[in-house]
Amino acid sequence: MAKEHKRQVLTSIKDESLIEKRRTEVIQAAVRLFKEKGFHRTTTREIAKTAGFSIGTLYEYIRTKEDILYLVCDNIYLEVQKRLGPIEQQEATIEGLIAAINQYYLLVDDMQDEMLVMYQESKSLPKDALEYVLSKEIEMVGLFESILVGCVNSSELEMPKKEIKLLAHQIVLQGQAWAFRRWAWRKNFKIEDYSKMQTKILLNGIQI
Repeated sequence: MAKEHKRQVLTSIKDESLIEKRRTEVIQAAVRLFKEKGFHRTTTREIAKTAGFSIGTLYEYIRTKEDILYLVCDNIYLEVQKRLGPIEQQEATIEGLIAAINQYYLLVDDMQDEMLVMYQESKSLPKDALEYVLSKEIEMVGLFESILVGCVNSSELEMPKKEIKLLAHQIVLQGQAWAFRRWAWRKNFKIEDYSKMQTKILLNGIQI
């Protein structure tokens, strides 16, 4: 897939640190409202109020509600790269793969509301923004694929290319499942337990 260009979210503010601070506040407010009311029933005025500033101030940093949803999605991928990027850069080992899976599942737990909003509401994004979000999803899967390929190249793992692609998707999917099913699973175990059990199942599967 061709790499999509990142969507530009317009702002009239020049101070980058202030932009980041205010947009973080907007994202946090929007996630709460989108989860509670849904994207279409939430207004920008409600988001501004929940974030603690006026609608005029909101529009200095973000122009549309779609931009806010886009930033919610993009923030997830920025955090994935921040946490898993250093692991990907290391020499690929099974130990590194386990560490990457654990870091990703912990991230899903930390950002479970953002994950829910992204997968429930991303269909409301403009075409260019949706294409970018989908490309980042594939990029995230590619991170695990890269580690698996490295394990094959270092002879720590034997697996056909097609199975590597499928397993990379499966790792990501099982992580995302925690955000959608935690209401049932958290009654029986914590995210650390879930991560260990899912990793064990995945690794047992590739050792058959």
